[in-house]
Amino acid sequence: MRISEQLQAKLDALPDKPGVYLMRDRSGRVIYVGKAASLRQRVRSYFRQSTRRSADPKLRGLIRSIHDLETVELRSEAEAILVEGRLIKDYRPRFNVEFKDDKRFLLLRVRRGDPVPRFDAVRIQKDDGADYFGPYASSAAARAALNFVDLRFGLRRCAPPRPGPEDHRHCHNDILRYCTAPCIGKISAEDYRARVEEACAFLRGERPALLEELREAMRREAAALNFEKAAALRDTLRLLNAAVKQRVRSTLTLGLKTEEARAGVAALRDALGLAAPPRIIEAYDISNISGTLAVGSLVCAVEGMPDRKRYRLFRIRTVAGSDDPAMMAEMLRRRFARAGQTGWHPPDLVLVDGGLTQLRAARAALRETGFGETPSIGLAKRFEEVYAGPEGGETLLRLPENSPALKVLQRIRDEAHRFALTYHRKLRARRIRESALDEAPGVGEERKRRLLEHFGSFLRLRRATVEEIAAAPGIGPVLGAQIHAALHGNRVD
Repeated sequence: MRISEQLQAKLDALPDKPGVYLMRDRSGRVIYVGKAASLRQRVRSYFRQSTRRSADPKLRGLIRSIHDLETVELRSEAEAILVEGRLIKDYRPRFNVEFKDDKRFLLLRVRRGDPVPRFDAVRIQKDDGADYFGPYASSAAARAALNFVDLRFGLRRCAPPRPGPEDHRHCHNDILRYCTAPCIGKISAEDYRARVEEACAFLRGERPALLEELREAMRREAAALNFEKAAALRDTLRLLNAAVKQRVRSTLTLGLKTEEARAGVAALRDALGLAAPPRIIEAYDISNISGTLAVGSLVCAVEGMPDRKRYRLFRIRTVAGSDDPAMMAEMLRRRFARAGQTGWHPPDLVLVDGGLTQLRAARAALRETGFGETPSIGLAKRFEEVYAGPEGGETLLRLPENSPALKVLQRIRDEAHRFALTYHRKLRARRIRESALDEAPGVGEERKRRLLEHFGSFLRLRRATVEEIAAAPGIGPVLGAQIHAALHGNRVD
């Protein structure tokens, strides 16, 4: 495979920083998205002779298809993992699907109901009755924690569900890794289970004394001038601190938020006079500037906590001008018409951002789609007033500022507003970039659309040379030069 000069220049300029990279084919389509702790090392590794020679067929197929690449520098590998996931969902690159590249954060898992429990590292949490610890943004910290509990508590690493003497014949972990060898009865089942429980307590952050023991051992090695051992203990201690602190922080935060959210949902039942607490709440908001680039958002909360799998975005199609109630009605009409076809269960409460006008528009859309019985309310920003009650007889509720019910509604409403505004800003930024094409004579909407389809994105078009633009279908040298000049702020005669 021969690398183009343009691609080689990009490889030479790659930074030694975390980030994500997007591979594109000759037509500009994104075919693979990846993340890296070092963009320089990771992306360059694809183009080594050894990789091209010995990689599996799918990877060689990807490498042969790469025509261009883009990178995004980020602050950490953890942030890169999150951005990578979002980009894969946005682009659905062909090779990501084929590789089934699912780089989720690591968790530690133990099935305490097993005859002889063991810890392992996994990336997917299932509803299988096991105990999970994490997720850990640092894979190194997760594996250090796994290694520490295995060694400190003498836990087994072998895989058989019921290890016995025959398994022990092929295993030396009781000698090499301090395994307590429950397979041959060196330790009773009760004592082994007690060790597993202590390991779980450590991972929950309930045994800080163990970290202090490690810190003291590090000091002893340093005092004895065993600096290599002291440095190894220091590195282990740093990783364990990161793992345990992250676990404690996330557990406490999630626990507090979950309890507050549940209390707020229960309070909503009483405040709104509902038959049961609204377990599933969907909130809707509109974002636009004088009716242009109008978008809508749907966010969902289950038990008062965000459920991002259920979030949706809408481009408003049928409403001209600045008419937020009509836009709200269009969004709910499209959402609930689609929901009815898929057998989806309606929410227990619909929350719209706005006052009485927006609420009545939403209720009309619910009636049209057969969901008129679904409870719905409006939350007006100005005084945080709640509009509720039967249609035609809506009343104004002023919940106390410290009301758990009001806090739940505010959090969900604010999330819907953030989601809609972010999408609107993204479209607006794209429109501003693409408007540079309007400066080029002879480029109308249809030609603009074809150019963007040909190059795959505005940024890719802007980086193209005059010759590459001229080679696009229906352009030619003269118009290509004019488009290139317009994109770079030069005067077009």
